[in-house]
Amino acid sequence: MVTPHRLRVPTPSAPPPTGHLPFADAPGVPDPIEVIGRWLTRGGRPWFPVSGEFHYSRYPAREWEEELLKMKAGGVSAVASYVIWIHHEEIEGRIRFDGGRDLRRFAELCARHGLDFVPRIGPWCHAEVRNGGLPDWLLARPGTPRTDDPAYLEPVRAWFAAVAEQLRGLDRAHGGPIVAIQIENELYDQPGHLRTLKRLAQEAGLSAPLWTSTAWGGVQLPGDELLPLYGGYPEAFWTEADGGWPDTCRKHFFFTHERDDEGIGADLRPTTVRGAEPVPADRFPWATCELGGGMAVAYHRRPRVEAADVAAPALTKIGCGSVWQGYYMFHGGTNPPGELTTLQESHATGYPNDLPALTYDFQAPLGEYGQVRPSYHELRLQHLLLACFGDRIAPMESVLPERLPAGQHDRETLRWAVRTDGTSGFLFVTNHQPHEPLPDHADTAFTVGFPDAPPLTLPSTPVTVPSGAYFCWPLRLDVAGLRLEWATAQPVCTVEAGGRTVLVLAATEGIAPELALDADTVASVATPSGDVTPVAGRILVSAVRPGTDALVEVDAADGSRVGLLVLDAATARTVYRGDAWGAERLVLCGDGVVFDGGEVRVHSPAAEPSFAVLPAPDSAPVVAGTRVREAADGVFTRYTIEAAPLPDSTVPVTLVRPAGPAPEPVTGVQGRASVPADKDVETVAAEYRVDVPEDLLRAPAGVLLRLRWTGDLARAYVGDVLVADQFFSGRVWDIGLGRLPVEEVRARGLRLRVLPLAADAAVHAPGQVGDDWRAAGIRHAEWVVTRTWTVRAG
Repeated sequence: MVTPHRLRVPTPSAPPPTGHLPFADAPGVPDPIEVIGRWLTRGGRPWFPVSGEFHYSRYPAREWEEELLKMKAGGVSAVASYVIWIHHEEIEGRIRFDGGRDLRRFAELCARHGLDFVPRIGPWCHAEVRNGGLPDWLLARPGTPRTDDPAYLEPVRAWFAAVAEQLRGLDRAHGGPIVAIQIENELYDQPGHLRTLKRLAQEAGLSAPLWTSTAWGGVQLPGDELLPLYGGYPEAFWTEADGGWPDTCRKHFFFTHERDDEGIGADLRPTTVRGAEPVPADRFPWATCELGGGMAVAYHRRPRVEAADVAAPALTKIGCGSVWQGYYMFHGGTNPPGELTTLQESHATGYPNDLPALTYDFQAPLGEYGQVRPSYHELRLQHLLLACFGDRIAPMESVLPERLPAGQHDRETLRWAVRTDGTSGFLFVTNHQPHEPLPDHADTAFTVGFPDAPPLTLPSTPVTVPSGAYFCWPLRLDVAGLRLEWATAQPVCTVEAGGRTVLVLAATEGIAPELALDADTVASVATPSGDVTPVAGRILVSAVRPGTDALVEVDAADGSRVGLLVLDAATARTVYRGDAWGAERLVLCGDGVVFDGGEVRVHSPAAEPSFAVLPAPDSAPVVAGTRVREAADGVFTRYTIEAAPLPDSTVPVTLVRPAGPAPEPVTGVQGRASVPADKDVETVAAEYRVDVPEDLLRAPAGVLLRLRWTGDLARAYVGDVLVADQFFSGRVWDIGLGRLPVEEVRARGLRLRVLPLAADAAVHAPGQVGDDWRAAGIRHAEWVVTRTWTVRAG
């Protein structure tokens, strides 16, 4: 029985208001940024930014540039970063902007590579930092923090002046990258103080076309002075250990027009307090700064976030109406060692959550050591869509179907929506959520009615939407003179190749791709596989076998030439697009790829890395010191680097001392489980020794010690210095060899301590069954060596 899924597109709304908000770009800039009622513009065109959080002070400065290029290759167009006061001025009067704290150099690197920059200047940031980023000395002084108390504002004024001096000349008026500045964070009930902070920042010399504020939790904003930004996480470390999957996280896997999330930061404010009524939907655009790129792990609650858990709600937000995709975190990091104390959030500093002392990996798309994770590839697929079609999507309104889920626990009703301008659009479907899988939806077809045109019904034959699927399909998409009426494949991007504009589409796993072309725009169609059938004013291309050779060649009625390349779902997640060897090209690679001034670098742990290119360069690219094999891969040309053998991945791990009995659980703030005392780690934990091979010590960059382990918490030491840590959540534990003091490791080796977990500890670690996981032990260890290959034009 076919399940009807219907949606009627209303007559387009009246144009949104313009000029009603007090945001203005610097005079004379060539691409002025403006905010209108439902979207942003840049240079007079709709603008759909993608921002990703990367904390420079949590990452080695020598690696910033390559990591920023990874973010850019992943589709991030703006880099956001907290400017964390305690990281810069732990000791009063000694403000440090050296080394890994060099804010100016970080911003300049963003500018060098065409990335916008969004400093989030606080003063209070949170970011799982001690005191929310406020220095201890500040809290020891008289005055009430986060208010207009003059005793608090005096040091804030000095802090803002220091930040402004670092960023002087990097504003838009001087050709700089700063497009927005965030004031404070998660302050929901003091609009006057937010206004004061903005005034102090401006007086200090800070300038940006956009001034923003987090807006979740029913925040009260100071009129129109700050652009409200929203968020949404698939999981939360800040809720109770026994609270199950929070409804405030569950909601982000539904299509809705509700922007707020009362769950974010709810451990630090009363959830029963509503600060203000929702912002009118036509006054401010729906912009985000904290879509969950992952999730931190607290001691009492240790969520594990998979790639689909990140990508599904991100795509859902686009379908809901988002016009700014902002991720927290997009890149993980490590807390810098404090000169006086550790700098993380903890029960010892009065917070309801104990966080690891060092790791801030956040399970992010790019990890603590720059690891390229599956979520990076999943999100890049969406960002390629926004880079090519974001200017069309941004002005489109979100329309919900006739039949909606009955509530947040309805798992049976298919979740979908359409973004549309009244004549064309994009259809979004989300059939994934963590913890409670959604069912297959058999016999599914969609009917979308437009105001001034016959309805579209797709696909030609009902399909099963598989459990776990999430996708976006085009409706009446114009591509270089061809109208694609609809497709059961997701648009990725376009590229010029072989005299054609090639639209790349990603097949949805489990759904046969079909392409319906407007016959009036087609002169001829040729396909390497499948059927071509005229049907009621359309040309239906069906039974296409997706892959690198699935190029449907269309000569359009206006004389233009178009290709529709349908990649299978797995291959589509290896697509990069960038300037390579003098032209815009597609690069297929399952590893990390960056584009740098026409040069390409591949970061790969493979024994023989390979990548495919479209269009192929005139001559084969070269890699210094090694041969490159060339072969056809459908319409791509594949190049394989004949690399030297990788070192032996075997890691001899020596048990020095077995674990003793698990320590008795202890509780701290709000009755939550606390990290065991250091003395327990010293006396009870199992201890292991790892001797690092000399060949790895000679070239430690890109080398990870990857550990599979069980227990409660694990810490790594070189001598007596803590160099890495993790709470057990079922994930691997990576330790970057390049971060360690090489001579000390050579002389003393690496020590690992693993603590067992008591059976009655109030700790939530989803997915773990039985009690074996509580026992302390290193179960497997290996070296993962990621080599970097610079690929130049031949």
